[in-house]
Amino acid sequence: MATAHINIGSNTGDRHSLIRMAVIRIEEALGVRARCSAPFESEPWGYESPNMFLNVGVCVDTEMAPAELLRVLEKVEKEISRAPHRNPDGSYRDRDIDIDLIAVDSTVMATPELTLPHPRMHLRRFVLQPMAELMPQWHHPITGLTPSQMLAQIDGKA
Repeated sequence: MATAHINIGSNTGDRHSLIRMAVIRIEEALGVRARCSAPFESEPWGYESPNMFLNVGVCVDTEMAPAELLRVLEKVEKEISRAPHRNPDGSYRDRDIDIDLIAVDSTVMATPELTLPHPRMHLRRFVLQPMAELMPQWHHPITGLTPSQMLAQIDGKA
């Protein structure tokens, strides 16, 4: 049994309801109870928009392989909103729901479909703050840093 850390974000529509719906569907699809962080509001990352993101970290215990779990998360995401996450030029855009698989225990992998841990997690406060709440003792399997230590790097305190 592995613990997977997932980040769910929304910056359009009824953000709270969309995130709650995503958590419920993930729980139903996996047959598990999720542990959720407090909501965290952040500015869009990688593009400009007046719409703030609401983010929630989610931890689930699973026996699924990471690639299989990713497929489940992508299915849940598409069931909630079929709108693309990127513009035709490849740039990010506002979205009803965004579900990212951030880490699965200490798994390190890189395939065309999935890189674990998430390759930009150390740059994203909206990922690290919820993760620090839910999994404070987790260590990045490559850097050895905890979520709090990565947050300190973002803040320039490390």
